[in-house]
Amino acid sequence: MTHVSPARKQSGTTLYGGSGSRRITVRDIAAAKERGEKWPMLTAYDAMTASVFDQAGIPVMLVGDSMGNCHLGYESTVPVTMDEIALLSAAVVRGTRRALIVADLPFGSYQEGPVQALRSATRLVKEAGAGAVKLEGGERSAHQIELLVQSGIPVMAHVGLTPQSVNAFGGYPVQGRGEEAAQQLLRDAKTVQDAGAFAVVLELVPAELAAEVTRSLHIPTVGIGAGPDCDAQVLVWTDMAGMTDGRVPRFVKQYAQLRQSLGDAARAFAEDVVGGAYPAEEHSFH
Repeated sequence: MTHVSPARKQSGTTLYGGSGSRRITVRDIAAAKERGEKWPMLTAYDAMTASVFDQAGIPVMLVGDSMGNCHLGYESTVPVTMDEIALLSAAVVRGTRRALIVADLPFGSYQEGPVQALRSATRLVKEAGAGAVKLEGGERSAHQIELLVQSGIPVMAHVGLTPQSVNAFGGYPVQGRGEEAAQQLLRDAKTVQDAGAFAVVLELVPAELAAEVTRSLHIPTVGIGAGPDCDAQVLVWTDMAGMTDGRVPRFVKQYAQLRQSLGDAARAFAEDVVGGAYPAEEHSFH
């Protein structure tokens, strides 16, 4: 990886740690790949959380259909609708100033073909203000990617484990194991690059294969459970911050325990109310 000097950071040319008032664009993403800069991406689903991440310098945020699991109470991403993605994407855009906002195309919004994909993506760009969209699939989604890019909509692709296909996969298995599967994943990644995608997510892919894909592409790879050699890394923010209840995937590192902290705060508030300690005189009007 190319060393990023403090001077370059101060000049605002880096994605993470850079400065500036304009939105990050796909050209900035491409430039980061050229100079060997690694960068972080987090999911976001509301304006307040997005503003925290924006102020922390997170350069790219994904309004993921992962909202189905961690925000809307669904058992998978499959039930998430265009209305839900559009509503929450608009909130994230309003809560940010610098980050590139990528909105997911949910299941059923692009599988019919390129025209349906363009209609759905156009809505997210026009109504929500998203700077790019993400869709799942390699070779099977190439024509959708081509039309979106030709129409002026940047596309982040997603290969490997594609959660919208959970019913076909029968769960969430690691992808690309074995020579045939590895070659198919490599073909998928090269196909979405050739179709015009500006980046590709690699999910639940053996680290060695993800490294090979990263070396083979001129667009950035974004890893999630794909080892350390991808150009970028993404996590679902509720996993990253310890908000998720129960077990989290093996690839997740928790950087806080917000579920415990929030629960502690709620219990302290409740005890103050029950005990008469809140509201106190300083919280009252006369």
